[in-house]
Amino acid sequence: MVRVVAALLLACALALPVAAADKPQLPHFMSLRSNEVNLRAGPGEQYPIQWVYRRKGLPVEVIDSYDVWRHVRDWQGTEGWIQVRLLSAARTVIIKADTRTIYQEPARDSAALAKLEPGVIANLLECRNAWCHVEIRGRRVVRGWLLRNEIWGVTADEIVE
Repeated sequence: MVRVVAALLLACALALPVAAADKPQLPHFMSLRSNEVNLRAGPGEQYPIQWVYRRKGLPVEVIDSYDVWRHVRDWQGTEGWIQVRLLSAARTVIIKADTRTIYQEPARDSAALAKLEPGVIANLLECRNAWCHVEIRGRRVVRGWLLRNEIWGVTADEIVE
């Protein structure tokens, strides 16, 4: 009997790190998979829709999870629940507050490639120290560098490679 109990305790102890490794670390960023995503008041379809996002690629911060639902916060501070199937692991960022310059290299004295208005969404490629490498797809594709503090969708100390 003692051996059985010891074996069960050992099996449970060994299983815990695996289960913890499978659960994504919170908070983390994701993006909207579709051009129409419902933000609900709670984790289930029985909860009322608070907002309908109509912007594929919009970054959201996942701050909690319950079953197939993710509690998210957007760049303006709005919070609610979204089904995980409507979210993508693709990393994007959004330009905050003012018009920003995207540079060819991670330095202000580098060549300016374009001016980006607040609300522009960019694909996040990598972040090095204070700079993040992004890609904007519009009439033409622009790849360049923005200061981390000019965008929302990446934490101040997060390493993105």
